[in-house]
Amino acid sequence: MKRNLLQCMARVLLLPVALMFICGALVSAHAEYSGPKVRFRLAHPCPPGHHTSLAFEKFAELVAQKSKNKIKVHVFPNAVLGSDVVMLKGALTGGLEMAVSSSPNLTWVVPSLMVFDLPYITSVKYQKNLYEALDNGELGRYFKGKFNEVGLEPIMYCEYGYRDFFSVKKPIRSVADLAGIQVRTTASVVEVEVAKALGMKPKPLAWGETYTALKEGIVEGEGNTFSFLLDAEHEDILRYAFASQHNYSMQILSANKKWWEELDPQVRSIIREAAAEALKYQREVLAPQSEEEAVKRFMADGLEVSKPSEADLEELKRKTRPVWNLFSDSLSQELIDLVVATQQ
Repeated sequence: MKRNLLQCMARVLLLPVALMFICGALVSAHAEYSGPKVRFRLAHPCPPGHHTSLAFEKFAELVAQKSKNKIKVHVFPNAVLGSDVVMLKGALTGGLEMAVSSSPNLTWVVPSLMVFDLPYITSVKYQKNLYEALDNGELGRYFKGKFNEVGLEPIMYCEYGYRDFFSVKKPIRSVADLAGIQVRTTASVVEVEVAKALGMKPKPLAWGETYTALKEGIVEGEGNTFSFLLDAEHEDILRYAFASQHNYSMQILSANKKWWEELDPQVRSIIREAAAEALKYQREVLAPQSEEEAVKRFMADGLEVSKPSEADLEELKRKTRPVWNLFSDSLSQELIDLVVATQQ
């Protein structure tokens, strides 16, 4: 608890920078809202202090600011309203206005999101190209159509990051060391197959069950980002990390489509504008700083971090590339081409 408090205090010190960043990011394009008050709920699974949590808090703050407090977002963090699946079901049925789920855990509703689970289909080097395609390009329009088909409206494609492999007991210093590790995965079938391709033993588990499973030896490792695991306080049980960056994940905020379409157009405009500003801040300031800070904190707590050599990376790509072929019938070539086009 003390560490979480210190982390939050450290991030508060960034507030002046954050405000300057936000104020200069976008110029408000809407007239002052004069309609009736609007209240809605946003539920997400991220722990307090994580950069995605801070992004949703910033979003709520900006919505209130831009509407002169006539529109209020009630944010429920840390899966207090249930798991990803529970929250998403709420958004699908209209029992909840907005919900957040990781892109892998969203694949049971929007299967085409599996494309981001394909190993090494994207890389940090071309991240800005991917953002532009999602926010303003054909790739974003493609996914909007898929979300709309199931009754959802995508609002924010938040940066989550590139997943690395972590172990409780077994050192991971090479690709060969991954073999045999019982690893927690998300519900993504692609993630499961990636683990199998590397000789690991995948066990899909809800996020809320993961810490206990690691503690009790039900699983021996996990794939995630440093920042998320630090904010979730997994540093006390993890001992080894292999910076594989094998796939990319997002935390995606979506709204119930019927509820969204019934909102006053001006309310939708305010929400979209606030989301764009919060998203820009999260991607460009919060996320990179948070991940860098988390790596340092983990290492200070005794975690051994191994960085793959060029030969290791080539081996990772070679071993996992056949996974692409397993899902050739599930993912359209059009979609794969749209994502690959961002990587140049």
